Amino acid sequence: MIRKYEEKSTLARFIMHINSDELKGIGLRNGSPVPINTFVYNKGEAQSVTIDEIEYTLPEGCILPLVASLHFVFERPDQLIAWQFNREFYCIVDHDAEVGCVGFLFYGIQHPMFIKLSPSEKKAMLQLEKLFYDEWESTDNFQGEMLRTLLKQLIIKTTRIAKQQSESYQHFSDEKMDLVRRFMLVIEGNFKKEHGVNFYAAALNKSPKTLSNIFAILKQPAPSKIIQSRIILEAKRYLHYTDKSVKEIAYELGFESSAHFSRFFKMYSGGNASEFRNS
Repeated sequence: MIRKYEEKSTLARFIMHINSDELKGIGLRNGSPVPINTFVYNKGEAQSVTIDEIEYTLPEGCILPLVASLHFVFERPDQLIAWQFNREFYCIVDHDAEVGCVGFLFYGIQHPMFIKLSPSEKKAMLQLEKLFYDEWESTDNFQGEMLRTLLKQLIIKTTRIAKQQSESYQHFSDEKMDLVRRFMLVIEGNFKKEHGVNFYAAALNKSPKTLSNIFAILKQPAPSKIIQSRIILEAKRYLHYTDKSVKEIAYELGFESSAHFSRFFKMYSGGNASEFRNS
């Protein structure tokens, strides 16, 4: 079963999948990804999920947040409950200060993040699930705002549980962890145009050296490596899920020429773009 809420004036979309075979990752519009964030709750047995062509196990009684840019396929989607929303319905960045570290779920340092629920947390999730069910029966002008409120509860509850389970958040200060999260957010909004660490350090009011030192303390890849990996990941998505030419992909990702992009792709992926597409 699928429940949908849409606002024509704002293009806001919110979808709830209840044991639906149609649950899937990003679609494409004119060859470009259609971004929509996803929360998946597995109430049944463990099953596999393939995220950007890498297979993982989704445990029983587990929540999996999936950021808008991911492509994913579940082994048994008809045994899952999922909530999907676009930026127009609920913007993680705009609500960040109000909710508090909400971006941690989507832009933290651990991905994918499998969040295991305790028996009491499962009961709380069941109650929230029922509130969603009840709200779908409403047809008045308040429905959109009520659905946003319930989604916000879902995000807050999941964030609290995830932070308690994160070793990084237990051992390092909120300030350092928040810097990583904000770095990921800035990358997501700018990686197609900005490929250098200097830009991201300036956006965070840090020097490149300070940024690198903090990431080293947190035992994370260097900022430059994270930027490179994000560009390569997007390039692979274009090659795998679209029919864009290498030249078009190079332009989309901010490279001066297809030759420059091809050298970059081979250097950081270990093979050339054409071979990757054919494979």
